[in-house]
Amino acid sequence: MHWSEIGRFWGTTAEERGRRFPCDSILPEYNDAYYRGITVSATPKVLFRWLCQLRAAPYSYDWIDNLGRTSPRQLNHELEDLEPGQRFMTIFDLADFERDRHVTLRLRRPGLFPPLAVTYCIDSTDQKDCRLIVKLVLQFEPSLRSRLIRPLGPWLDWIMMRRQLLNLKQLAEGAG
Repeated sequence: MHWSEIGRFWGTTAEERGRRFPCDSILPEYNDAYYRGITVSATPKVLFRWLCQLRAAPYSYDWIDNLGRTSPRQLNHELEDLEPGQRFMTIFDLADFERDRHVTLRLRRPGLFPPLAVTYCIDSTDQKDCRLIVKLVLQFEPSLRSRLIRPLGPWLDWIMMRRQLLNLKQLAEGAG
């Protein structure tokens, strides 16, 4: 992958990017998309449990997006009871999910960010590993603000999402 594509496609293959994701239906008029992927040495069930923890915290750079509070390092089993409409990472609502397969979120109030939806999809690769593939779709308006933000968007998201995925990987792998 060429360095200029890292911000848009980090860790994913063309095959992974070529399929449909649940977020495609949540925001069908999207005009931009970013993909992220990581292999996790854990079962889909364990990784899904950690995705549920995104209800409590973003698991990225806590000093930026969690007001300095440390994202929990222990599973809270109460967060695993999912229902559409629940809040995730403060700025998202749960739009759809399939246990041990995906969590799909929608931005609660577009404003600072354009309308967006994101799917965290788990693909089982074998008995002990799985892939976490994330697709984020955005609907940019034709405006000066969008023209200024759009080129930076993939890189800013990559910085935060990369840290989030690496943290989730570490936590899921440590859960055994």
